[in-house]
Amino acid sequence: MKRKPDILWVLVLIFGLGVVTTGYTQSLWERQGEPTAAPILQAPGASR
Repeated sequence: MKRKPDILWVLVLIFGLGVVTTGYTQSLWERQGEPTAAPILQAPGASR
């Protein structure tokens, strides 16, 4: 019976990480829809 609070805390932690991850990915998806948020890609030989 002593392990049940530990399992509860693990579930709370997993749920919290899921909420944070979902919020982060949603904000990334919203930024990808904007034309100004395109990432700047360097050409392979541009840094020489």
